[in-house]
Amino acid sequence: MYDVLIIGSGPAGLTAAIYTSRAGLKTLVVAGTMWGGQLMLTLEVENFPGFENGILGPDLMAAMRKQAERCGAELILENATSADFKSKPFKVTAGNKVYEAKTVIIATGASSKWLGLESETRLRGRGVSVCATCDAPFFRNKKVLVVGGGDTAMEEALFLSKVVSEVKVIHRRDKLRACKCLQDGAFANPKISFVWNSTVQEILGKDRVEGVKLRNVVSGEESVLPCDAVFLAIGYTPNTSIFKDQIELDPTGYVVAREETRTNIDGVFVAGDAADYRYRQAIAAAGSGCKAALDAEKYLIGT
Repeated sequence: MYDVLIIGSGPAGLTAAIYTSRAGLKTLVVAGTMWGGQLMLTLEVENFPGFENGILGPDLMAAMRKQAERCGAELILENATSADFKSKPFKVTAGNKVYEAKTVIIATGASSKWLGLESETRLRGRGVSVCATCDAPFFRNKKVLVVGGGDTAMEEALFLSKVVSEVKVIHRRDKLRACKCLQDGAFANPKISFVWNSTVQEILGKDRVEGVKLRNVVSGEESVLPCDAVFLAIGYTPNTSIFKDQIELDPTGYVVAREETRTNIDGVFVAGDAADYRYRQAIAAAGSGCKAALDAEKYLIGT
């Protein structure tokens, strides 16, 4: 029986584990076989406080893990496959075992949607990115592409335009899905232009992005467009499928948070990108992990 069971091992989950363990609560982190969250796919992080010269994403997560374990958290490298929040103690299945806990913190995060290209995987972190806020400074005064046509794509393009020399938006349709205010801002921005009715067939480059191969979905014509980076903005999928019918999710699958970190189930809390569809930043996730841990501690004191 654990006081706190944390599902997920990104910045939110590991920060929560540090806080609960330091509070003397018996804590289990169901970290997953691919532990560490999205920062494990990020080569360099320059916007996490405390690292003057930046830090590699995997190094940051390794330091967080060691800190959580030093504070007393137990960590298992198994994926959570089911959860039962209908009665107490709560039960979470991972591997071939069922773990019981008085409280649960959901910190499973969200996964960026990818194009599914081999070249995209190979060049991830070498010019292929899903976060302009994280990676725009690496491409100052360079030419970049944004793939997508929704709100996220326009937000990324507008943010990038403050740093890079040129932004081309690649969209598979002939009009955007983004809200009018974002469209107006993008259309009025002299650094932003659009390539309509086109899809990315391949990302070109050996050790870094050098361009993309495009296909026009109307004419079938293929072309090559040089660039220094490709920012994918085709959406996110919250990693919450195992909680369906267990807790309240919004129509897109994000956990509905009430009063910061509380869910509709008393004793079940949420932190990080599993509920945050707006900010999606490591430091924001870590902050919410702290809040969830403190809320879980107060809940346990009161029960």
